[in-house]
Amino acid sequence: MNQKIQKLLSHLGYASRRGIEQMILEKEVFINGKTAIIGQRINLKHPGQIMIKGQIIPTKYQKYHTKVILYNKPEGEICTKKDQKNRNTVFNRLPLLDAYRWISVGRLDINTKGLLLFTNNGNLANQLMHPKNKIEREYYIRVFGYVNNKIINILKNGVKIKTGYAAFKSIESINTRIVSKNKWFKVVLCEGKNREIRHMWKQVKCQVNRLIRIRYGNIILPKTLQPGHWMQLNTILLKNLFKLASFQE
Repeated sequence: MNQKIQKLLSHLGYASRRGIEQMILEKEVFINGKTAIIGQRINLKHPGQIMIKGQIIPTKYQKYHTKVILYNKPEGEICTKKDQKNRNTVFNRLPLLDAYRWISVGRLDINTKGLLLFTNNGNLANQLMHPKNKIEREYYIRVFGYVNNKIINILKNGVKIKTGYAAFKSIESINTRIVSKNKWFKVVLCEGKNREIRHMWKQVKCQVNRLIRIRYGNIILPKTLQPGHWMQLNTILLKNLFKLASFQE
């Protein structure tokens, strides 16, 4: 049985298919000493030697159950596995897997806290992150600056940032009775670009000084889950997530 290299490595948990394809384009994947190409097929019984970024990886293909964990990320942690500055990473607190690796479903910047999903299935991660699926992300945001209905409408209609145009699906003001230069909002958007929310508010002369993700798709951050702790999704939550992402194990 043959399988495309990006599907095999995604199944093994090294990244999503798109992530593997990017590594192949950057010539970081080698098969039997030769640079891999996208779509190259691998014999599952005799896969040969596969290297990613100079590291030989085990290629035993085996059936497994998809797992998803919800992590309450505190501020000050980064979403990479290794850091040259030796800063704390979200992966340091995750449970160990007997096989495969945890893949982060999107990222949160170092100053953002809240809900972060991890899975051992690269295909599921790709479905949850892919822009075509328009999966909602919901946040609490504390903003410093002058905000009126005109500015809210601008943010709903879309503003131009470095990566293109971005718009909130909804914006709801919180604690409207409190008089303060800092105001809280609950927002929903269907993208996950790098520092997108902060750049959007900056375009309307406002500064985000607190950012908390409270929902990803149909998964809500439990109030009882303390920062720095994780929980594994139960069967019901997992099935609902699969349905949302149009994913079949």
